[in-house]
Amino acid sequence: MPENFDVVIVGAGAAGLMCAIEAGNRGRRVAILDHADRIGKKILISGGGRCNFTNVGAVPGDYISQNPHFPISAMSRYTPQDFIDMVERHNIPYHEKTLGQLFCDGSSQEIVDMLSKQTLLARVSTYLSCTVTKITSGQSFTIYTSRGTIHCDSLVMATGGPSIPQMGASRFSYDVATQFDMDITEVRPGLVPLRFRGEDLEFCKKLVGLSIACRVSCGYSTFEENLLFTHRGLSGPVILQISSYWKEAQEITINLLPDTDIYEYLRDKQSTRPKSEISTTLAECLPRNFARAIVQRYWDNKPINQISEKTLTSIADTLANWRLIPSGTQGYRMAEVSLGGIDTSGLSSRTMESNTVPGLYFIGEAVDVTGPLGGYNFQWAWASGYCAGQFA
Repeated sequence: MPENFDVVIVGAGAAGLMCAIEAGNRGRRVAILDHADRIGKKILISGGGRCNFTNVGAVPGDYISQNPHFPISAMSRYTPQDFIDMVERHNIPYHEKTLGQLFCDGSSQEIVDMLSKQTLLARVSTYLSCTVTKITSGQSFTIYTSRGTIHCDSLVMATGGPSIPQMGASRFSYDVATQFDMDITEVRPGLVPLRFRGEDLEFCKKLVGLSIACRVSCGYSTFEENLLFTHRGLSGPVILQISSYWKEAQEITINLLPDTDIYEYLRDKQSTRPKSEISTTLAECLPRNFARAIVQRYWDNKPINQISEKTLTSIADTLANWRLIPSGTQGYRMAEVSLGGIDTSGLSSRTMESNTVPGLYFIGEAVDVTGPLGGYNFQWAWASGYCAGQFA
C-alpha cells in the first residue's frame, strides 16, 4: 500500500535534515529519503572530519547568486547564532579558527548525531538506501521509490548539486526542476583547485606541497589566504575562494608579498646586502625553494648590486602581480560546491517554494546561492532548510 505524508524531503544532507526537523516540529507528518546508507555523508567529511558547521560572520552579501538579494530573507531569519545555540544546547564543544570559521572540537559525527536526535524528536520517518525513480503531481505529489510509492502534499528537493560525485552527488534536483518547467542557471564547479598547462604546470610541479600566504585576485574579487602548489596546478584556501569567480581563459593575479613594498625592499637590500644573490635575498621573505624557482624561471641569479633598475622593477612587479591563466579547474570531483542551480527568480525567498508549482520546494546547494569557503555554505543549508520547514 502507498504511504502518505504531509511532507517528503528528498536528500538527508544539511538542508534536508534541518527542513525535516522544522516541519516535524510543526506537527507535520514528514519523511526524508536518501539513496545513501546513512544521513549527512557530506557533513561527516567536512572540515577534515571536524565539520566547519557555520561562520560567525556569514551575511547575505557574501553569497554568489544571479539575484544577490535572494538570501537576505532566509539568512536574516536563521542566523549563524541560531545554529550555534543548537550546538550549545547539545553540549557539543567547538572552537573558532581563522576568519570566523567554527569547527567541532571532536568529530563531525557530533553534528550528525545532533540532527539525527532532532529528527527523532520531531517524529520524522527516515528512509535510507532509497532511490527515487519517478515523481508525478496531481492533487498531490507521488514519489516512486525503490522502497515503494509515497504520496505527499509538499515535496522538498534537497539533493544538492553535482560536486563530489564520489559521495553520491547528482543533478537530480535540477532534473525535477526541469520536469516542472523551472529554469536552471549555469552550473559549474566552485571552491575547486585550478589546473595549468605547459611551463606554468612544470613550475608548479617543482614546488608540490609548498604553501605560501598571498593575495589572489580575479576581476574585482580578491582573497588573502594560503595557496598550495600541486601536481596539477594550484590549490589551497585562497585558490579555492577565487575559483568561484574565475571563468575560462580569465587571468588570475597573485601578490606573493601583500604586506611588503617589494621594490623598496629590494632597493634597501642593494645597500645593506649588495653581494647577496637575488634568490638569497628573496628567500628572506619567501620560501627558499620558491625563491630559487621563480628567479630561475624569470631572471639571472646575480648579486643584487648587479641588478639593473629595469630588472629590479620587473622583479617587484612580478612578485606583486604574478599573472597566470589557468587551463581549467579540477572539476566536480574536487569541487566543494556547485555554483549556480535552481534559478531564484522561480522561488519565493521567504519560503523556498516554487512560484509556479504549489507545494514544491528547493533548498540548500541545489539553489543558485553559493557561499565562500569557511562554513558559509552550511549556513545557507541551515537557513534555507529552516525557512522551507516553516511552510512545507
